[in-house]
Amino acid sequence: MKVGIADYGMNVWYGSCYSYADRWSDIKKIGYDGLERLQPISADDALEKAAELKRRNMDFATCLAPNIEHAIKWTAALGKKYIWIELDAGNDEEYYRRVNYQVEACARYGIKAVLHNHLGSRVESQEELERFLVNCPDAGMVFDTGHLAGAGGNVIEIVEKYSERIISLHVKDFVYKDKDADNWWDRLRFCGLGCGEMGDLNAEVINLLKKRGYNDWILVEHDTHLRDPLKDLADSRDYIRKKCGI
Repeated sequence: MKVGIADYGMNVWYGSCYSYADRWSDIKKIGYDGLERLQPISADDALEKAAELKRRNMDFATCLAPNIEHAIKWTAALGKKYIWIELDAGNDEEYYRRVNYQVEACARYGIKAVLHNHLGSRVESQEELERFLVNCPDAGMVFDTGHLAGAGGNVIEIVEKYSERIISLHVKDFVYKDKDADNWWDRLRFCGLGCGEMGDLNAEVINLLKKRGYNDWILVEHDTHLRDPLKDLADSRDYIRKKCGI
């Protein structure tokens, strides 16, 4: 397995003014193998960034490109496994149809289209996630433990039932701000592993996936930082090392 960072929270903290080169060097020092998504603006940029990561003995999981065609082609060309499904239009029937077309488009290049379950999105609750998996049988998951737990879902049950659909794993914890708030971002905020409501649930998920033969990315994501992100991320890396032996 590789342990990396889904760096949304870093982007927020630094206002995106944090060069890739500095970010790679800093997260390597605290024990990470890379970032989830390379964000190139051209094919040349994709090659340059991928080469710089390789030179540092680091890696990435997928490309976030200016459009879906380039995301598929650059991700496939660089030997990675998946791209995120990033569309949300129409009713459920229309949505599933478009997802399945995207799945087919990815399959032509030997990669997977994967869903990232997320609070406030079309696929938020466990019921919505399972309905998606039934209607889009060849799609994979970037399974996010914190978002499903925050939506009241049973994280372990999803792993037990659909471990073969998990192509990449996002791990995070959360604390409540106001349980009665209408908006999820007012209801909770995400935090470091083992520091919130989930306890050691993330370690249980990782260890269960290990037993199931999972050997892909584990990606730490702190959507909200209240201090230097590198301190939070170092603590979460230590958590995975101590609780999961990785």
